Amino acid sequence: MKNPSGYSRMQIILHWVVVVLVALQYLLHDGISDAYDIAEETGVYALSAPVIGHIAGGALILLLACWRLILRNDRGVPAPPEGEPEPFRRLSHLAHLAVYALLILLPVSGALAWGGQIEAAGDAHEVLKMLLLLLILAHVGAVAVHQLVWKTGLMKRMMRAQD
Repeated sequence: MKNPSGYSRMQIILHWVVVVLVALQYLLHDGISDAYDIAEETGVYALSAPVIGHIAGGALILLLACWRLILRNDRGVPAPPEGEPEPFRRLSHLAHLAVYALLILLPVSGALAWGGQIEAAGDAHEVLKMLLLLLILAHVGAVAVHQLVWKTGLMKRMMRAQD
């Protein structure tokens, strides 16, 4: 696999756009949650602005996550920072794979829950949502360790493009 010295401008833009979209999905989930509860009770899956917004956000996250994976495959990613202990390198790699998997599985499970009206998919969506939140917290914590403890300057890689 290629190991460029840093992330490309597009990789950085996609990363931060997905961060914002995922944050919005969490912050504005009440509308879809309420609509889903009503739909389960009544059998009527009615579209409303919050529902359409959540569906559109999920679809966009899915598309951008796939684009990020394509870029990752084509361009590669920088090698882990020198100061990162080996066990954390492996853990970081697994965590990144898990984040990508969840960014794909969440929109798919949501689509199956709402569009396919499959209750088990809705239950899975809730579990996956919590797993993603835990991984996001771990990711932010790992960045803090890199910046404050190991002082690897990791954050610069997601701020300055190396095209």
